[in-house]
Amino acid sequence: MTTLRDWLIDDSPASPMQARLGRFYRIFGALMRNPLAVVGAVIILVLVLTALFAPWLATHDPLRQSLSERLLPPSAAHWMGTDELGRDIWSRVVYGSRITLAIVTLVAVLAAPAGLVIGVAAGYFGGWVDRILMGITDIFLSLPKLILALAFVAALGPGIENAIIAIAITSWPGYARVARAETLTFKNSEFISAVRLLGASSLRVNLGHVLPLCTSSMIVRVTLDMAGIILTAAGLGFIGLGAQPPLPEWGAMISRGRSFILDQWWVATMPGFAIILVSLGFCFLGDGLRDVLDPKSGEQR
Repeated sequence: MTTLRDWLIDDSPASPMQARLGRFYRIFGALMRNPLAVVGAVIILVLVLTALFAPWLATHDPLRQSLSERLLPPSAAHWMGTDELGRDIWSRVVYGSRITLAIVTLVAVLAAPAGLVIGVAAGYFGGWVDRILMGITDIFLSLPKLILALAFVAALGPGIENAIIAIAITSWPGYARVARAETLTFKNSEFISAVRLLGASSLRVNLGHVLPLCTSSMIVRVTLDMAGIILTAAGLGFIGLGAQPPLPEWGAMISRGRSFILDQWWVATMPGFAIILVSLGFCFLGDGLRDVLDPKSGEQR
């Protein structure tokens, strides 16, 4: 009797769906054998669940001020203490997970597809298309990402929406470079030549074959870049150019707590710990995905 596992790992799948499900099963199994990847996945899962169930996990209104309870240390009533306006830090960290998750998701949705399309176009067509697109990409790569994001936010104005746009604008060049390198390895392969001989247009070749082949490396790069995106967003919030008060954004919370860092350490430490923990989660998961989706990198290390 054939079990589900035997059906998934069958070396001769009977349908494309079976082949895809089998591949996902092997990837999942390989990730489960990597302890750090499991830790990273658990951290990210906790982040997502915290963002989804924030109203039930928060013990107080994150925006409610109570000056009679300002700067209280962690206790049973306030698990992470209170800030300078008497707001519960635990509740603000919980609701801040929604802002962090929204930032990394929207930046990935905006930057990764844009970089993927630009990189594939440059690698596939070559010539003047490659020179122009990669010239623009190199200009963006030559500037520090945080400084470039600061410039865009300063031009667009402070706010979480403008911060997301600025971070996305500064993030796409890395994806474009990865996609171009992948495309250069695929475009002269035999199966691409066979597709062309069948009469497929350049658009169909790129959309149906080249772009899907670049997806694996792009997923790894996006996951590894999430930590940098979180730190950039926190940096913008720290200097007042990201999410604006009274939104509970972690970087802005650290900025307001720096005045009390010596005596009331919890005000800045708690959101800072959240940033470090989530960043580590994305790094661990990205490293595990790299080993699974690109075995050569794991062998080299």
